[in-house]
Amino acid sequence: MNTALKTAAVGALAALTASSAMAGGTIRFGHDNKTDPFENPAHACTAVFQNIVTADTNGSVTVEVFGSNQLGTAAEHVQQVRDGVIQATLTSTGALASYYPRIDVLNLPFAFANNASTYSVFDGEFGETLAADIEDALGDVVVLGFPDTGGFFAVTNSQRQIANLEDFDGIRIRTMTLPSHQKIVQALGAEAYPLSWGEVYSGLQTGVIDGQMNPVPIISFANFAEVQKHMTLTNHLFSPYTFMVNKAFYEGLTEAEQNTLHTAAESCVTASRGLSRIIEASDRGLAGLMDKIEVTALSAEQRAAMAGATQPAFEAHVAENLDAKAGELLTLFKSEVGKANDASYLD
Repeated sequence: MNTALKTAAVGALAALTASSAMAGGTIRFGHDNKTDPFENPAHACTAVFQNIVTADTNGSVTVEVFGSNQLGTAAEHVQQVRDGVIQATLTSTGALASYYPRIDVLNLPFAFANNASTYSVFDGEFGETLAADIEDALGDVVVLGFPDTGGFFAVTNSQRQIANLEDFDGIRIRTMTLPSHQKIVQALGAEAYPLSWGEVYSGLQTGVIDGQMNPVPIISFANFAEVQKHMTLTNHLFSPYTFMVNKAFYEGLTEAEQNTLHTAAESCVTASRGLSRIIEASDRGLAGLMDKIEVTALSAEQRAAMAGATQPAFEAHVAENLDAKAGELLTLFKSEVGKANDASYLD
C-alpha cells in the first residue's frame, strides 16, 4: 500500500473510532404523569434518570422529558419507542398488554406480603426473566427496569365499608380494560365496570360507578375522597411500570454510555419507590386521606379469604387466554413471590 493510501486508511479508521466513541444522542422520554418530581413516582424516576445520564456522560447523551401525555397516550408511547419516534417511556401494564399480553401475569391478586417483597421479585430472577421475554417478544426495545407506580392498590366506594367478601356484593367498581382485572373484581363478588381514566371522577360523582381501585397516592391526587366515602387497604394488586428504551438507539451508544443508562435506570427505580413510600405516609397520601374518608385495613385472615376467592379465577383466566410461556412466567412469579414473602429483612 502506498503512503497516500495508507494515510487515507488510517484517517478513515480514526474517524470511525472517533464516531463510535462519540455515539451519544438525545433521549426523548414520554410519560403520562405531571412533570413534578415531588408529586408522582413516574416523574421522580425520569428526573433522576435525566440528571444522571446527562452528568455521567458529560452531556454526550441528553434526556428530554415530555410528561402529561404531551406526545400521546401511554399505549402510543410504547409504539413510538418501538418506531424510534421517542427513545424511552415508562408504560403501565394496561398500556403494554396490547403489545405484550404476558404482562398480565403480574396481576396475580393478593400475591405480595409487603413492599419489600415487590422489590426483591422485580430486581431478581423473575424481573430479569420478564425483561428478557419482553425484549424477545417485541424485538425492538431494551427493558431497563420496573419502577414503582405508587404502591399497592386500594379499593374505594360510596356505598359501605368493605372488610369481608360479602361486603363487595353489588358494588360497581371501575377497572382498567384488562380482562384479568375484571375477573378479579367479579371473583370478589362486585360488578366490574371498565371505564377510561378520564371518566372515573365524573363516573363516581354521578353514580355511574360506585367505586374504583388504585394505589393510595393516585387516589389522593385524583381527589376521589370528594366523591367516595370508604377506602379499604386491600393491597390486592401491585402493578409496576416497565421502563423501556428503543433498541436501535441503545445499540448505537458506546458501551460506557449503555452502562450509564443502566446505572441511571437503577437509581430511577429506587427514586420511584422512595417517593411512593413518602407520598403514602404524607398528607398527600394515607395521612391526608384519614380525615376525609373512612379507611379500613384488612386482617391477614380477611386477605386470605379474598385471595382464596380470586387467585383460582385469575389462574384460570391465564390458562384459558394466554400462551404456555405466560404459564411458565406465572409459575416462576409465584415461586419468587413466595421466597420474597418468606424472607426477613437483613436476616
